[in-house]
Amino acid sequence: MNVREQRRAARQDRYERLFSSTALGAAGLIIMPALLVNPGALSRAAQFLYFWFLSWLAGKKNHPLRIVLALLVIILFNLIIPYGRLILSLGPFPITAGALNQGIRRAVTLEGLIMASRLTIRPDLRLPGAFGELIGESFRVFGQIMARTKPVDPKDIVGSIDDLLIELSGNLPPGGTEAPPAKRRAARGYLVLAAALLLAWAPAVFSALTAASEAVY
Repeated sequence: MNVREQRRAARQDRYERLFSSTALGAAGLIIMPALLVNPGALSRAAQFLYFWFLSWLAGKKNHPLRIVLALLVIILFNLIIPYGRLILSLGPFPITAGALNQGIRRAVTLEGLIMASRLTIRPDLRLPGAFGELIGESFRVFGQIMARTKPVDPKDIVGSIDDLLIELSGNLPPGGTEAPPAKRRAARGYLVLAAALLLAWAPAVFSALTAASEAVY
């Protein structure tokens, strides 16, 4: 393990010891709507970058190239149908303000929700009932897939999917569920979560106040 990986593992260990899975799950239910109710594209982008930073602090494995490519693909698909003020033309391909703004909003919203879910939904989260167990297992599998550098190799799709399924099944202990790690729940963990929630909602509140002031004047 190199120095960079050791530092990431140390951040992840502090994150898992500081917060309980239940507190993080509740924080996720509060933090995710902050993206959806935010009307501004730039303020949503700020929220996405903030979630990305929190994910780094938590020691999550993020792949910047994959994230940037996903953002660009979503934005480009939205530019196919132009509307609004023309910004520039690349040959026969017009780039309009409305399509660009909508593309940025959709891209950072989708990636921001993925980032927030990886940050707040842990594999040891236990929800009541069979449906809750299914949801928890889905989050566990999703998190493991996102942590892989190359989930599927285009040169060997069947083989890479087979390897992925073997790896995922091997990460479960007998009995089909993951044993929750020992956690140290402290008052400072709740204070940190409260501060993180306030900062997550700050761009949405600021954007709403700005829009309200513009409507008045």
